Amino acid sequence: MNRYQTINKLRNKNQFVGTLGDVYYDTVYYPEVGASEADIYIESEFGDRLDSLAFQFYGDTTLYWIISIRNPNEVSFGSLYLTPGSVIAIPQNVSDIIDSYNILNE
Repeated sequence: MNRYQTINKLRNKNQFVGTLGDVYYDTVYYPEVGASEADIYIESEFGDRLDSLAFQFYGDTTLYWIISIRNPNEVSFGSLYLTPGSVIAIPQNVSDIIDSYNILNE
């Protein structure tokens, strides 16, 4: 799922901020992902990455953000890597989370 596919692209019209005409994306909003009985818990190992876990559990590397927002205390902002030994939750209600994401970003 290309989550930026439906996000509006904007052009800079302010000559005092950046370069006129630069293209950037509108703000992206993410749903809150709470605990669920269906969550799978794993202990991360050296070399584990969010994108590889997303592929392993969802079959799609681009859904790494779902694991990231479900585990804010275990995932460093801007990193795909996990600290070895971290226990993280892998949400299983992916379609509900994606639906919430799409509604927030209509």
